[in-house]
Amino acid sequence: MRSTNNRREATQRLVLLALLTAIVAVLAYFGGFIKIGGLASISLTLIPVVLGAALCGPAAGAWLGAVSGAVFFMTADAAFWLSLSIPGTIITVMVKGIMAGFCAGFVYKLLERFNRYVAVLVSAVVCPVVNTAIFLLGSVIFFLDAVKSMAAAENVSVFVYLMVFFVGLNFVFELITNIVLSPAILRLINIRKKAK
Repeated sequence: MRSTNNRREATQRLVLLALLTAIVAVLAYFGGFIKIGGLASISLTLIPVVLGAALCGPAAGAWLGAVSGAVFFMTADAAFWLSLSIPGTIITVMVKGIMAGFCAGFVYKLLERFNRYVAVLVSAVVCPVVNTAIFLLGSVIFFLDAVKSMAAAENVSVFVYLMVFFVGLNFVFELITNIVLSPAILRLINIRKKAK
């Protein structure tokens, strides 16, 4: 009996992860068309990444982040970044997606036993913060010469250029969206937990 329940739970988890993978892939592709200032597109994938990380664990969050990163290479934005540095783009995009999902799942698991709402809220904040922080780190490591020349053309410092043109309102939008949708994420998690 226990074996049957374990198999059923594993199957449900796999189906949920497959569904979230498809959602992440679609949002990652079409997110490339949505920009709010700057060069970076809005990452609409962070919400299902947080949901998957909370429901299925940090490894699932990392998987969903990796899917988001892989789909990025099929978008128009990829050409710009790849022209600056192919290895730098691949490393930055994949690491930021994987680590954002993993960290969201890790934080959720860490805080869930204390308070599920706080766990969702903090993981929803951690996901875009890690995503953006690794993007900025990758920009400095791999694209600094290009950033310097772009900053000089705009007559601003490298820091200002990174914050305004690379990150800009995109990060603010992603963060606010994740925070606002946290109650919906929590509701989905509660439905899933009750179904078990």
